[in-house]
Amino acid sequence: MSLVEVGRICVKTHGRESGRKCVVVERIDKNFVLITGPPEITGVRRRRSNVDHITPTKKTIKIKASADNKEITKAISSAKLTPFMKEIDKE
Repeated sequence: MSLVEVGRICVKTHGRESGRKCVVVERIDKNFVLITGPPEITGVRRRRSNVDHITPTKKTIKIKASADNKEITKAISSAKLTPFMKEIDKE
C-alpha cells in the first residue's frame, strides 16, 4: 500500500502552489491523485496531481473518498490541524 491514500496530508513540490499543503481526496490511478487544499485554508484548488509532485507527511485526516471541501475543512479543524495546513514549506 502506498503512502498516498485518501486523507493523507501532503506538500506540493512542483508548480505555483509548491510548498503548500493539500489533502488527497481520491486515488485516480497509480500515477495520479485528486487533491484539494481546501482553497479557503491553503489556497490549493481541487485538481489532479501527479504523485511525483507531492510529498506525503505523517499526518492524515479521516474523510471518505471524494469528500467535498466543506467536509474536509471540518475534518481539518476537528483534528486541530488548521495552523499546520496554513504553514508554507519553503525548501
